[in-house]
Amino acid sequence: MHTAEVVIIGGGIVGSSIAYHLTAAGCNNVLVIERETAQGKGSTGKSMGGVRAQFSTPVNIQMSLYSIPFYATFDERLGYPAGYRPQGYLFCATHEKHLAYLRTNYQKQVAMGLKDVRLMPAEEIRDMFPQLRSDDIVGGSFCSTDGFVDPYSAMIGFMTWAADHGAKLWKNTQVTGVERDAQGIAGVQTTRGLVSTRKVVNAAGAWAKQVAKMAGVDLPVEPLRRMLVPTEPFDQFPHSAPMIIDMSNGFHFRPEALGFLLAWNDPEETPGYRMDFDPAFIEKILTRAADRVPAFENLAVNPKRAWAGLYEMTPDHHPILGEAPSIPGFFLANGFSGHGVMHAPATGKILSDLILTGKCDLVDTSLLGLSRFAEGRMVEETAVL
Repeated sequence: MHTAEVVIIGGGIVGSSIAYHLTAAGCNNVLVIERETAQGKGSTGKSMGGVRAQFSTPVNIQMSLYSIPFYATFDERLGYPAGYRPQGYLFCATHEKHLAYLRTNYQKQVAMGLKDVRLMPAEEIRDMFPQLRSDDIVGGSFCSTDGFVDPYSAMIGFMTWAADHGAKLWKNTQVTGVERDAQGIAGVQTTRGLVSTRKVVNAAGAWAKQVAKMAGVDLPVEPLRRMLVPTEPFDQFPHSAPMIIDMSNGFHFRPEALGFLLAWNDPEETPGYRMDFDPAFIEKILTRAADRVPAFENLAVNPKRAWAGLYEMTPDHHPILGEAPSIPGFFLANGFSGHGVMHAPATGKILSDLILTGKCDLVDTSLLGLSRFAEGRMVEETAVL
């Protein structure tokens, strides 16, 4: 029989960050269980890798205010690269109500200590990117410390550091059951046998609902397919550009390798475990791309290089973090709704603090507990891409 102080189910970037933070805090018997033969086969390896602090709720802004400086110092802190590139996020408003929304968010962000965000007049956006069609752009907001990371590298960095300092990673191992007794969590059944533990973290991403069910917890997390389209090399738009978001329809893009990475949240998408890329999506997204950047009419795209991944959505687009109300020792780190990579550092810190000390000063964790759904106190995030 095996024993561990903490068992983390799921070896993606969230599970890896929790393993790192626990180990760095002195917990030297952490076991991460990953069902795939390699890490990053779930949502982490398919992520767009954007990081931003331009959110609309204090708790999301706080998580970014920890996570982005963490990524900025990741390489020296851990000795492994995270690929952080602070090229910024530029939200382009095409309507006065977008502008009012950005202004409200800006005021919150600044009040919480975000230094590098600013509202931008339409003329400045035009001057900066004359390639954008800007007849309907009325202004925007830009934060220079927002940008991109390499999700796969960051995950490997977190996990490798943790393993170098005593954590264990079991790959190719399924969790088949969660054991409970009068005190709460007692262990997990796996394809490698029983692991005795009093603390289990559900970090199973889009598959978190099934893991929670093994512990008798009903988790409101649903998978939602998101598709990404990389272009072939293209040099008629600057590669120093930030992530640019067209607020008229949610289309956004950023430089990637010698081309660009295009994203758009198709409102017709319905929840489910669909991991296939739908070729019909290419025309939909290229139409929106060429509408905002006329030069993108000439973009070449190879459908075989496009991919799909899963967001793990909660009803209010905020994660579920902390101990399950009814089961002592069963911790949740789920439902990031597309923000798992960017908030992985903060999530690791929050879960590590809750597991080791029972409290966390980084955010008001009561806001993110599972009980908020039953109690009707959801915290709605509207700045969702």
